[in-house]
Amino acid sequence: MARKAPFKRPRALKIAPTTGIPMSRSSSLVQATASLSWVIARAALVLCVSTGFAASTAQASGQAVDDGGVDAGTGEALTRVESFLFEQALADGARPGDLEIQVFPPAASLADCRQPEPFLPRAGSRLAGRVSVGLRCEGERHRSRYLQAEITRLGERLVAARDIAPGERLSADMLTSERFDVSRLPSQALTDPQAAIGQIARRGIRQGQALSAHQLTSPKLVRRGEQVAVEASGRGFRISRQGEALEAGGLGDIVRVRVDRRQILDARVVERGRLAVTY
Repeated sequence: MARKAPFKRPRALKIAPTTGIPMSRSSSLVQATASLSWVIARAALVLCVSTGFAASTAQASGQAVDDGGVDAGTGEALTRVESFLFEQALADGARPGDLEIQVFPPAASLADCRQPEPFLPRAGSRLAGRVSVGLRCEGERHRSRYLQAEITRLGERLVAARDIAPGERLSADMLTSERFDVSRLPSQALTDPQAAIGQIARRGIRQGQALSAHQLTSPKLVRRGEQVAVEASGRGFRISRQGEALEAGGLGDIVRVRVDRRQILDARVVERGRLAVTY
């Protein structure tokens, strides 16, 4: 008969009273937590000291810093540039409620720029979209600084109020308008209803589609081969002759007209069957 091994009581496992973790592991966790807390406290102290030092340095140099991180001198320059662009846009025909101007702070501080005076590097430049603005500072005769700004300028563009068929003549009831950023308008976009009324659609235009000059053509007031009146005028004289139109044309078009067998003139269509030549 096999002998049984003597019974041994298992060792009691000591439990940390608050964590439920074995005592040996609890001690390591406490030490790690304490080390981490010390690192966080040290980092916070360094941050506070650095922030206080930066603030004291700015105060010592006399440059107040706003919430956006721009010093007072730079802030004044940005304000002057914004006011300058606003006035220039109003003079260009914009309405106050249609303007939104954002001036971007430069990489370098403008704190040393006294009495900043904005100007446009290119006279007559379009005041819409991204623009460049020059800045002259008092006492800096041969130096100019430059800033970038974004001008959102709202205006009206023409759109079709209904579907328009090819060859259809446009009237006021076919047109409507919508608000649009004019800096994004194509060069041939139409904004004035009078530029579209009376024109002929070259192709079909869908309701809501923006109108462009290339979609329209003037109605033909002169047809090729027909007899037309040609009026020539200049300083102190005016004469009228009959001629034959060599090509068709609408209002304002320049067409060739033969007034005799050997003489061909370029004349502008002014009304149906009538052309003008100005010397």
